[in-house]
This record gives sequence, structure tokens and C-alpha cells, in this order.
Amino acid sequence: ARGRDVVIVEVGGTVGDIESQPFLEAIRQIRLDRGRENVLYVHVTLIPYMKVSEELKTKPTQHSVGKLREIGIDPDIIVCRTEKPLEESVKEKIGLFCSVPRDAVIEARDASTIYEVPLMLEEQGVDRLILWRFGWTARKKFMADWNSMVQRMQNATQAVTIAIAGKYVGLKDAYKSIGESLVHGGLAHRTKVIIRYVDVENEDLDKVLSGVDGILVPGGFGDRGVEGKVAATRFAREKKIPFFGICLGMQCAVIDVARHVAHLKDAHSTEFSPRTRHPVIHLMTTQKKLTGKGGNMRLGVYPCHVRKGSWAHRSYGRDTILERHRHRYELNNQYRKKLERAGLRVTGFYPKENLGEIVEFQPHPWFVAVQFHPEFGSRPLRPHPLFKDFIGAALQHRKTGGVSA
Repeated sequence: ARGRDVVIVEVGGTVGDIESQPFLEAIRQIRLDRGRENVLYVHVTLIPYMKVSEELKTKPTQHSVGKLREIGIDPDIIVCRTEKPLEESVKEKIGLFCSVPRDAVIEARDASTIYEVPLMLEEQGVDRLILWRFGWTARKKFMADWNSMVQRMQNATQAVTIAIAGKYVGLKDAYKSIGESLVHGGLAHRTKVIIRYVDVENEDLDKVLSGVDGILVPGGFGDRGVEGKVAATRFAREKKIPFFGICLGMQCAVIDVARHVAHLKDAHSTEFSPRTRHPVIHLMTTQKKLTGKGGNMRLGVYPCHVRKGSWAHRSYGRDTILERHRHRYELNNQYRKKLERAGLRVTGFYPKENLGEIVEFQPHPWFVAVQFHPEFGSRPLRPHPLFKDFIGAALQHRKTGGVSA
């Protein structure tokens, strides 16, 4: 709708749980504050399948909708998560006992990928239902590109294996944005991305990283796992495997090159080793005056100037970029010349304070590390250029067996 902002709010959890009550009350009041005509409630519910009796049970949905209505929320659309197709009689039963029109009962069947779900919803007219509910008129549909993207995903002609070397691998959602960005990068090459999660604290890195086509070292806070991340970075550099470092991953790349190429043996970050003789990563003077992790954090979008001729410049295709940050420690400019002589070039910097934002190690097939978080800007139809080129480099590595073409 032209001239309007649309806010989509998700309240997770289960209706009736005490944890979600304040949030449900908040969205109940939104309809009073903004007007009934400006708020639409969508309830996502599970329709369990009883294998013994071979039937779908609607009773849990009836109960959860009843609970919502008790607190003053009447769902406008009910989305039914199900592993089996919903028969027409089941949809009619849900509509009747939950007081919603039959066409507002939407089937959300299990899909091979989450990117299929918008197509399933469009096929059932969810877009038209929402537009009608708000009195809007659709100008144009944009699902053709999305459908093409899903087709490319389902018909990938090649595959690469990417290792995410981190310390939160027990909880895969910790790296969800990075994982999806890798998938987006693969889409640009009609390539399936197989992700291998590597625990840098508890696994034999030489063993688990052998045979991968690319290594990504993500961000994180605290000193736990840092040495493992440095080791994973060194493995990628020495074995000439395409490498992508993000936030702390960039700092680990700096530490690795400083220690093992520039011969600054105890080089470290003052975050983890305050008394290191070679603080290649440190807090800036202006940050030291601030207290608390939030107060001295560089947070939000910052510009970065990218050097021509670098991998990053070839990826972005422009001199200045804008990327999101969430970190406290920076590359120490006092070591930039030593690091560059060792082969680690600073190819991107924040102009206002001359802070290193992107580093690249040469000679190497593809070794890029960034202080910011590019995963936050990647989309299925618009893969982030660094993720796109990282997967391209991994694909080349797979084709040539690590030998430069």
C-alpha cells in the first residue's frame, strides 16, 4: 500500500504459556489503538497426524483458538502446519469451530526448503486475502523471480562443502544468518551448499577441515574458542582453501598472519590477552574512556572505502560501501605496515578514523576477512556480493582440487 508502513510482529511460543501472556496482551491492545481495520491476526497452529487411526486431529487447533478468544484475540487467518494434505472437510471443520471463513484456513505443508513456503501461501490466495482484508489493490506480482530462485535451488547442478568453524555449533541457529547467506551465494552459481559445522574447541581441525571447499570463521564474544578459530584460519591460509572471516573471524586472521607470517610470536587481541607484547587488535583511545560492553561498541551502519584491485572491490563493484557493525575491538594501525609486508593487505577502511575494515591475504586463491556483518544484508534474490564470490571461489577450488586455474 503506497504511503503506508506495514509492521509484521511475531509472537512465539504456545498460547496459554505464562511467558507469552504480556506479548499477547500487547498485540490485543494494538487493534484497539490502531483500529480494527488496520490490524490482522494470523494464528499458526499444528495439525497432528495420528498414524494409528490415519487421521488429522483438529482439536488442538480448536483449543488454542479458544484460548486466544478468551483473552480477546480473534484470528483472521489460521495457518495449519501439517505433514499431510488437509482435506476439504478438515478445512471446513476448522473454519466452522474457529469462526473463520473457509478460505482463511491455510495449509502449510512440510516443504523441502523454507523458500517454498511463500509459493505455497500464494497458491492458496493468502496475498489476495490480506489485500482484501485491508482494502488494498495489488499493482503487480513479483513471485516469478522467487519461483525461478526456488527452481534453481531444487535443480542445483553442483555442490560445495563449506566449514563454519565456530564455538556455538551445538546450536545451529546461532549461525542461521550466515548459513542462509551461504545458501544465497550458492543460488547465484546454481550450487548446493553443504555446511559442515566444526567445533573449534573439541575437534581435530586437520581432520575435519580436510576436503572442504571453503572455510568461514564467524564472529563471537569471549576468549573461548579463539585459539581454535586462529588455527582454522591458519589451516585455510596454508592449504590455500578459500577463506571468509567475519567480525572476530577477521581479527583471528590478523592474529594468525601476525604470529605465523610476520613473526610477532605472541600477537593477540587485548580483549583476550591484555598484556600481549603485540596488540594487533585493540580498543581505540576514544573507546577506552567508555565503560560497559554496550557503551564502547561500534554499532550500526558505517561507510567503508574499498581499494580498487582487491577481491572486495571486484565483489562490490564500487569504491564506497555501507555495512552493519557490532564489535568493540579494532585493527591496531601501528601494525598495518608490518602486516602488509607479511601479505595481509588492508583493502577496506572507515575513512573518518582510518579503521581497517577489510583485510585480504595474498598470494592466495581467495582470502577475505571483514570487521562488519555482511550476512545481515544478504537476500535470496540479492545474495551479498562477498558470499556470492566466496562460493564462487569454493566452486573453483573444488573444480581444480586447490590448484590455481
